[in-house]
Amino acid sequence: MSEATDRQSTDRLAEVLRRIAEAARAAGRDPASVTLVAVSKTHGADRVRELLQAGQRVFGENRVQEAEGKFPALKAEYADLQLHLIGPLQTNKARDAVALFDVIESVDRERLAVTLAKEMERTGRRPDCYIQVNTGEEPQKAGVLPKDLDAFVASCRDVHKLPVVGLMCIPPVDEEPALHFGLLAKMAARNGLLKVSMGMSADYETAVRMGATHVRVGTALFGQRETHA
Repeated sequence: MSEATDRQSTDRLAEVLRRIAEAARAAGRDPASVTLVAVSKTHGADRVRELLQAGQRVFGENRVQEAEGKFPALKAEYADLQLHLIGPLQTNKARDAVALFDVIESVDRERLAVTLAKEMERTGRRPDCYIQVNTGEEPQKAGVLPKDLDAFVASCRDVHKLPVVGLMCIPPVDEEPALHFGLLAKMAARNGLLKVSMGMSADYETAVRMGATHVRVGTALFGQRETHA
């Protein structure tokens, strides 16, 4: 890792944190109430370590298998590292996800809730869970439909005893994100959920103004995704 690369990572992190703080203050919020989730998918452990050395501690990964290749060693090195699963979770990967992740942001269907509950019961490890909401009702996208959310939250909490703490969404790319952020914040409040994960590199400041407690930022921190042959 070159000194220039290290400096670039530090500068990017400082800039994103500055913008989050400005957006929070503009909305009358404490900047400390917003957590930056650094999305490290497709970037190697060396890039993650750069941000760890700069003080970042919360990271997000889309795929269980990719995270397994990077994070066990990093977690051993940094005891306070917190890892979020932000991508779709297949039921056959639930055991691995519960073992590795501290937060699972993509709970979106009954079968997955059942599988996660069994695994948490078996291991005693209970990562916080967010319900992913398909606010745009896009057929190709994961997430519970808004009309089904309240019943699903109740099922996850009361039937499966999952540690549900918040909601997550990924708005449609061609729609105004603030509308979706506002909807998610209202649904969270209605269900007594205190955490709302919304906003990415292009719109995280808007998300903060709309009440996000967690923003998932990748490109603005790491640059363009690395591609592997």
